[in-house]
Amino acid sequence: MLQRLADEIWTADGPVVATAGFRYPTRMALIRLADGGLFVWSPTPLSPELKTEVDALGPVRAIVAPNSLHHLFLGDWATAYPDAELFAAPGLRRKRPDLSFDGDLTDTPEAIWSRDIAQVVVRGNAITTEVVFLHHRSGTVIFTDLLQQFPPGWFRGWRGLIARLDLMTQPEAEVPRKFRTAFLNRRAARAALRRILAWPAENVLMAHAPPVLGDGRAFLARRFRWLGL
Repeated sequence: MLQRLADEIWTADGPVVATAGFRYPTRMALIRLADGGLFVWSPTPLSPELKTEVDALGPVRAIVAPNSLHHLFLGDWATAYPDAELFAAPGLRRKRPDLSFDGDLTDTPEAIWSRDIAQVVVRGNAITTEVVFLHHRSGTVIFTDLLQQFPPGWFRGWRGLIARLDLMTQPEAEVPRKFRTAFLNRRAARAALRRILAWPAENVLMAHAPPVLGDGRAFLARRFRWLGL
């Protein structure tokens, strides 16, 4: 189930979930930190088979929800790994009062992963505030919902038309129109994206698009040119 993406980073694809009638595949990432512990990003359902593979890589230290939309399976992971710390993106604490979070994601990495991972909070969006990460060792930038691409035919009928108009079925991953429109504070968004575009990005991992392996910095520059960067 786990697939190696690059040095010390793996992905696992989960089931399709429905949101407002639209079907979305799920994907998580797992990073092994310098101390051997594991950083879990946007976890998918924790099946017995996946848990066996995760446990073989090391102890889970941190479980991270990168925005307020990716939170469905946090509780299962928190129960399975009670010694791990659970971190919320801005806005998620209010949405999930049933969960006991250990911290809130900011522009400063937590001590658990500060040697291995950088992060930037992309503020100014009315839909969600997303935290974007950089895994230093592999040069992998990790996006959640701000970049999306679905294969032809994934959405059908009127949903297919909306997906096309929303730029969700372009040849390359794009920032969907709904997210572009929802950037009410573009100054804040540009400040965050400038920091991200300065990263030495080699790869780009996304929750809802195929990964980009190689020349990640140029890819991201193209994707956010519309923001005036």
